[in-house]
Amino acid sequence: MATSIRVVVGIIASVVCVLLYTVPVLTFKRVIKEASVGEFSCLPYILALFSALTWGWYGFPVVSNGWENLSLFGTCAVGVFFELSFIIIYIWYAPREKKFVVLMVSLIMAILCVIVSFSTFTFHTHQMRKLFVGSIGIVTSMSMYSAPLVAVKQVMKTKSVEFMPFYLSLFSLLTSLMWTLYGILGRDPYITAPNSVGCLTGILQLVVYCIYSRCKDPPKTHNDIEQVISKLEAAAATLEDTNGCKP
Repeated sequence: MATSIRVVVGIIASVVCVLLYTVPVLTFKRVIKEASVGEFSCLPYILALFSALTWGWYGFPVVSNGWENLSLFGTCAVGVFFELSFIIIYIWYAPREKKFVVLMVSLIMAILCVIVSFSTFTFHTHQMRKLFVGSIGIVTSMSMYSAPLVAVKQVMKTKSVEFMPFYLSLFSLLTSLMWTLYGILGRDPYITAPNSVGCLTGILQLVVYCIYSRCKDPPKTHNDIEQVISKLEAAAATLEDTNGCKP
């Protein structure tokens, strides 16, 4: 019974997670339209790619016992496709960042090769392989879930939610909740632990969004302040001229 429930939860988690992967499509549609990446960073997509690759390997039968984590493997395969697509688009419209992005992607691919080789030929039981790959997966997930905190900081600084889309935060929370439940049902601490943290960061993002989405007026910029000062100086000069004309 518990296994059947876990399978259903895994399917739901996969669907929600795929929706999460598709949310940045709106962002990159805008990037293509404007032919510029603007203020957006590629780092979250690189971290998401590394996480998807790591957890995809974790769900593969070499590490997991058979296809017990088929939902996880399938979802990560879709995630790798989306994240690679986003990174390629980013490189195309941000040529100055090309070397850095290519270097980072090459680095994570090299690390993945080491993980695959080490877990395959050094450990000979599924338990030890899950311990090794799962521990690395926790670190990559923590990095991925900490990335949105940069957006939270930017929202609090600019008082604008432009760089933290609502649906991205919402689906991030829902995905974390479903994978946490999936991990609990399977008694898998490696899946449960990082997604529990993801629930907390997801809640934080939604709270910050609700607070700053009410800010209708854009924050004062440096140019705005200069204009106010100029107007005050002009008013003061006019007042002095008026006083000087008095008998």
